[in-house]
Amino acid sequence: MATLTIRGLDDAIHARLRVQAARHGRSMEAEVRAILSEQLESAPPSRPLGSRIRERFAGLDGTELDLPARQDAPRSAAFE
Repeated sequence: MATLTIRGLDDAIHARLRVQAARHGRSMEAEVRAILSEQLESAPPSRPLGSRIRERFAGLDGTELDLPARQDAPRSAAFE
């Protein structure tokens, strides 16, 4: 199991954490574990990559791109 040390924690936050832990009948360490677990387990899953790409480029209609003209017409595949 990993260990986490938090340095420079504001005194007011430390006091609020102590009070909240006491209210829940837990040690401060157990309270921090509960807070982290609750926050990280309830995080919404990220949206699928395709949806994010589509959203990012939704405003583009393709007219801004300078594409070279095709030199050769597409050919069908020959299977021998």
